[in-house]
Amino acid sequence: MCRGNDVNVVNPNLYIISGGPGSGKTTVLQELERLGYSCVPEVARAIIQEQMQSGGTAVPWADRETYTQLMLERSIQSFLGHTPALTPTFSDRGIPDTLCYMRLVGLTGLETIRTVCERYRYARIVFLAPPWQEIYTTDTERKQDFAEAVRTFGLMREVYEELRYQVVELPKLPSISRARFILSELEE
Repeated sequence: MCRGNDVNVVNPNLYIISGGPGSGKTTVLQELERLGYSCVPEVARAIIQEQMQSGGTAVPWADRETYTQLMLERSIQSFLGHTPALTPTFSDRGIPDTLCYMRLVGLTGLETIRTVCERYRYARIVFLAPPWQEIYTTDTERKQDFAEAVRTFGLMREVYEELRYQVVELPKLPSISRARFILSELEE
């Protein structure tokens, strides 16, 4: 995956929207799509859905190592599949989310993932949706409780700041207002 002769790839029009589970990211992305912007779906949720349908074990509550490897591989594929983005494009999570997840669950190999995060760079601004108790729900793929959502958000901020991204926290507003907030940040 990472060879010594690989070069860094920067995609300045691919913006990450991330945050803890249940914070309204996907709903904001749907609003941006409705406004005519290209959006990239979350790879982690797709992996969980595929694994559940096939009876696989590469899910966060079973085989975390294989799940993490799949998440990293698919995140890189997604990044490269949307590079170059000629106009602002929004990604539901990004490669650094894999590093955050590894820290969250205590997996090893963080330096390898950190190197990958440095090799594949998104737009400098990253939008993080904060934990929001009033809209938080669980479902068949999202099993974390709200306390873990809060912890995840803190780690997300930490990871993205360590990787030298400018973190912009989304306000707790209706999704259309959040989408307009994101677009206004791009104009600055």
